[in-house]
Amino acid sequence: MIENFRFAFQGIWAHKMRSFLTMLGVIIGIASIIAIVSTIQGTNRQIMDNLVGAGNNCVTISLSQGDGDYYMDMGAPQGVYPVTEDIRSQIMDIPNVEAVSFYNSRQWVDGLRRGRYSLPSGKALGVDSHYMDANGYVVFRGRGFVDADYQKFRKVVLLDEMAATTLFPGEDAVGGTIEIQNEPFTVVGLYRKSEAFQPVIETIQDYYTYNQSENGTVLMPDACWPIVFQFDEPQNCVIRTTSTEDMSRAGTEAATIMNTLVRSTSEESSVSYRAEDVLETARRQQELNASTNSLLLWVASIALLVGGIGVMNIMLVSVTERTSEIGLKKALGARKRSILLQFLTESAVLTSIGGILGILAGIILSRIISGMTGAPVYISIPTIILGVAFSMMIGIVFGLLPSMQAADLNPIDALRRE
Repeated sequence: MIENFRFAFQGIWAHKMRSFLTMLGVIIGIASIIAIVSTIQGTNRQIMDNLVGAGNNCVTISLSQGDGDYYMDMGAPQGVYPVTEDIRSQIMDIPNVEAVSFYNSRQWVDGLRRGRYSLPSGKALGVDSHYMDANGYVVFRGRGFVDADYQKFRKVVLLDEMAATTLFPGEDAVGGTIEIQNEPFTVVGLYRKSEAFQPVIETIQDYYTYNQSENGTVLMPDACWPIVFQFDEPQNCVIRTTSTEDMSRAGTEAATIMNTLVRSTSEESSVSYRAEDVLETARRQQELNASTNSLLLWVASIALLVGGIGVMNIMLVSVTERTSEIGLKKALGARKRSILLQFLTESAVLTSIGGILGILAGIILSRIISGMTGAPVYISIPTIILGVAFSMMIGIVFGLLPSMQAADLNPIDALRRE
């Protein structure tokens, strides 16, 4: 076998230009596939990081009705009890749950304004003291909520950047006053996602996919929620888990615990708490992205097919050129199997070298594409190994016919041929 490899390298080196042109189809095909697969994997990782939270690992458990969410803007449902400390303790006891927060929510509030500036269809949340930590939010200007805000029912709020820009254009929002349903609230701080949890926005589609508060959000202490809205409104829940893999399981368990607050009556049987399956959302987005790029993979595979045909053609030429050599070897006792392995080895070595060069070209190409378009790339070791193995398989498959032709030559006829 070692001798076969030596003969293969000698044959390739003896016809350097012809060997390179033969490998070119394999190089282009492998490089294209590596670049496409790297882009797909990079995009999939970005989708997973952005939707899951890049380590934030938050799961929202909210009221639903039928197949959709239940919005408190429609009025509070009957038969849902308020959250208790016992419920919080049960959820915190779920394995791998790090933080739990409960909050009230209004998805669209038209009464958010400051003088002549308004925040149409803004979101208002009444949050507990754990909300910022559980969601990975940080206060970047002013202060956050303190215990006294909850104990003394202080009418204070935090604004996200969209709400601050809309209500205080060109001004410092901290210290200002806004109205929520005609009730004055003082802005004590501005908040946003921690940089560790910020989604990567590359395109306008990314913006619409990952931006969840395009109309602006206002946070107030949940103790002040009844001042503006209603007493004892059902609350939603958000939990943070230690790892991404724990999210679906922990979310399901938390939803089960929250559903003990729902009284089972025929009238309200369709209202229940349901965990948001962010991982499933990410998987659907990845599947959509992969299906879009599958056509490109087929196009790149055509280049590999053309490269394989080129390898077969050159190997047939090589068999013709070396007919006398084959006849001499068979006359000296070389077996059919030895001749077959010699030419298969040469074909496999030829395409393997092309595969290695194609992988290098694919890595360079993917970096160029990333630099020019901003598309994320991720090159994995399994992809590289698969590329080399696939190129070697091409050499074996397309080199099989020429190798069999060489092995089947009659030694007398081969020696007569010049």
